[in-house]
Amino acid sequence: MLGQQKGKADMVRKSEVRSQKSEVKILNLPLKKTDVLKLHAGDVVLISGVMVTGRDKLHKLLFNEKVPKKDIPCDLNGTVLYHCGPIMKKTGEEYKAVAAGPTTSMRLEMYEHKIISEYGIRGIMGKGGMGEQTLKAMKRNGCVYFHAIGGAAAYLADRIIKIVNVWKLEEFGMAEAMWALEVENFPAIVTMDAHGKSLHKDIEKVSFSNLKKLL
Repeated sequence: MLGQQKGKADMVRKSEVRSQKSEVKILNLPLKKTDVLKLHAGDVVLISGVMVTGRDKLHKLLFNEKVPKKDIPCDLNGTVLYHCGPIMKKTGEEYKAVAAGPTTSMRLEMYEHKIISEYGIRGIMGKGGMGEQTLKAMKRNGCVYFHAIGGAAAYLADRIIKIVNVWKLEEFGMAEAMWALEVENFPAIVTMDAHGKSLHKDIEKVSFSNLKKLL
């Protein structure tokens, strides 16, 4: 009888642990530093609010020119910078996102630490993670990396309920412009947090260890 009770108790505890691990966190933009510090690598989140896109040309501009915040029509303070080159369809004077999947983040590694520090960004989103320089900037400033779903560009575009603004469209083109997107329940996973934890770094270590064994 005692053994059965102990077994049931163990099952309940394991169930609770699984429930905690799979719990989805709801995030509303803009984020404060205190919000970011509550997030940990491995957290599954749904994001609502206004976030902005940015690829190579935009990162180079912000990094090299130090554009004043007042000259940027999209508010960056507390928002998420999404590494994405969306495909937009224009109907009349309005745009609608057709595809909005993530692009590879690592190629922006040389710029990101400075942009996080200068513009008060609380989240970077893309695919593949980023490096040590960005991880240190996240820990120093209170910022996290969100890994978005790859291969689901149309599904993610459906999470965009409104195009709020666009900057540098004529100069940079559709994919490279900064789009301000109002999103609702946009799914992602925290893979780099403000406490110095990186799931990408952990995977690299395990992969390297396994490679050494094979060699």
